Amino acid sequence: MNKAPSKATRQPKAPTASKHPSMDRCPKTATIHDWMVQQAQQDLLRFITCGSVDDGKSTLIGRLLWESQQVFDDQLTALQADSKRHGTQGQDIDFALLVDGLAAEREQGITIDVAYRFFATPRRKFIVADTPGHEQYTRNMVTGASTADVAVLLIDARQGVLTQTRRHAYLVSLVGIKQVILAVNKLDLVGYQQAVFDAIVADFHILAQPLGFTSITPIPLSALKGDNITERSRHTPWYQGPTLMGCLGTLPITQPVHNKVVFPVQWVNRPNASFRGFSGTLAAGQLKVGDLIRVTASGQTATLSRMVTADGDLPIAHAGDAVTLVLDREVDASRGDVLALAEQPLEMTDQFEATLVWMHDEPGHMGRAYEMKLANQWASASLTSLKYQVNVNTQAHESCKQLTLNDIAVANLALSKPVVFAPYDDNRTLGGFILVDKFTHATVAAGMIRHNLRRAQNVHRQALSITHEDRERLNGHKGKVIWFTGLSGSGKSTLANVLEKELHAQGKRTYILDGDNIRQGLNKDLGFTDADRVENIRRVAEVAKLMMDAGLIVMTAFISPFRAEREMARELIGAENFIEVFVDTPLEVCEQRDPKGLYKKARSGQLPNMTGINSPYERPSNPDLVINSTVTNTEDCVKQISLYLAGAHT
Repeated sequence: MNKAPSKATRQPKAPTASKHPSMDRCPKTATIHDWMVQQAQQDLLRFITCGSVDDGKSTLIGRLLWESQQVFDDQLTALQADSKRHGTQGQDIDFALLVDGLAAEREQGITIDVAYRFFATPRRKFIVADTPGHEQYTRNMVTGASTADVAVLLIDARQGVLTQTRRHAYLVSLVGIKQVILAVNKLDLVGYQQAVFDAIVADFHILAQPLGFTSITPIPLSALKGDNITERSRHTPWYQGPTLMGCLGTLPITQPVHNKVVFPVQWVNRPNASFRGFSGTLAAGQLKVGDLIRVTASGQTATLSRMVTADGDLPIAHAGDAVTLVLDREVDASRGDVLALAEQPLEMTDQFEATLVWMHDEPGHMGRAYEMKLANQWASASLTSLKYQVNVNTQAHESCKQLTLNDIAVANLALSKPVVFAPYDDNRTLGGFILVDKFTHATVAAGMIRHNLRRAQNVHRQALSITHEDRERLNGHKGKVIWFTGLSGSGKSTLANVLEKELHAQGKRTYILDGDNIRQGLNKDLGFTDADRVENIRRVAEVAKLMMDAGLIVMTAFISPFRAEREMARELIGAENFIEVFVDTPLEVCEQRDPKGLYKKARSGQLPNMTGINSPYERPSNPDLVINSTVTNTEDCVKQISLYLAGAHT
């Protein structure tokens, strides 16, 4: 996925020749040094273009690059050749080809990925993201919009406000963009009629009412012809508003509401024994030498003695500055910690409500554990409830049990440890996060924190007088969880039952959590969908942990088909207390046994979601023990487990 250039990105060279003398930014009398100094002093506006397919987004950006002289001689030659190959009619240049860089985009005539481009005028620098119009690329559009200050929302004058227009307007508001330029494009194809323009503007204002935009600037355009791009068009004498370039050059850059200092530590900089600093980018607020700094997680404080950069020390650092902070004494801080001013402490939480945009083909389920990255902080996270899914086209709230690609939903999340946070509307750095699959390391969702959950402050762990070790001493053995997994009919329950008899005879305190028995009580409200299976195993893991804490040897006999939930159980219970036993019985043997008649029902279509038939079973990648009951008899299998358990106790 493309990313917007950072502030450290090298500036493009000054143009060697002016294509439009009236817009010359670099006259022959000026030096490249003067041009570079001028560029460094300008502010930077990030904006996106979005809208339905074929509204002309790529053409518009290409026109902006052309008009601002960001097309150099070598690019121009290649562009003219490409335009001829693509059969551009009535134009020497197909401006869209400046942006649609992917071969698939050129072949299909659509934007797929987010394309970032840099250009500048005498007034301001710009980074523009051309985002996809197709609904299936919603995740790409959200990615491009997440760092933007302004959205240029295109509407084809012939089509008016469409469903995708509503979708993109909602997504723009969702990621916190408050300023919109409503670019009514292709006005040349409707004879530059004011009535058409006015009707579209009126329709858009109606749909935008609940979205919270602070400014909407409508502009009639023809990106192909250049109308109202840099100069007012003679074809629209009825329009007295700004040109697109003029509007982009004067719109205010949004200032964050959150003025507290936020400094996520990127890394601890220690080149030698005499220097130790904390490197990162100041995300919000202002720092000056002498400030009293607090490490949010530990509460430790120290005075800021230096701020080091590649160009020398700074007395004051502003939001966006990359610096290394040197403190007057040692504090316990590392990558992932967040520094703040001592008198302006930041909040921490381990539970919050957030809006999620699901970005992966693999569905998201309640109870499944993911890795969450918030600023530079990492924590294990799971969805504790899916409150509702948002129908982006109508903004209606709809119930849901899982999340699929491009779904947008409001959910509660619980974390494995507290993290520093802020609502997304106040601070994007501390309010925006991603969820990452623990196995594939793929980004599965982007999220925006709405607010902290009160239960995060109201629920506290109670210190108990009798400890886990006390209970183990009384029992005379350590508590363990032996997690049997395998297909239905593989022999899990049989092995667990025989093993318990053996351990009981040895005087061990034991208990079996069996899949069928649990579903008659604790989990009788759950079905057999993927989402229900995830929640089934989450509950079982929590119960097994409590019983193990009581000093018992707990045996669980569940299919537990998903690797993610088995790893969640291992992480929750603790790897040192968790023994995964894979009962590796082939499917054909399980079907021959079929003790409950489930396979027969599944093969006849009477039983959907049967693991191994029409629902997947993910084999353990690295189990502690592998048992094959078709090769080894039950007694020998139990001996094998008992020996392993005895070794685990030592």
